[in-house]
Amino acid sequence: MDERKSQIKQFLARFFRNHQLTDSEDIFALGFVNSLLAMQLVAFVEKEFSVVVEDEDLDLDNFRTINAIDALIERKVTALASA
Repeated sequence: MDERKSQIKQFLARFFRNHQLTDSEDIFALGFVNSLLAMQLVAFVEKEFSVVVEDEDLDLDNFRTINAIDALIERKVTALASA
């Protein structure tokens, strides 16, 4: 498994105790995510991967799945590298 996805999954596992989350499961549809967890997730992404989540990035589609979060981080990292 990709290291970045593994890190995201480990973070989320603290909140999804008895559920083995897959990379493509919608964490919002599962009903585990509240506004506090959403904020913690954004803070985790920024701190862990050294990116800035801008207002325009705060679209639920960017955070629905581990795959979507990973794709957001990849876009941010790529933008930083080309800047």
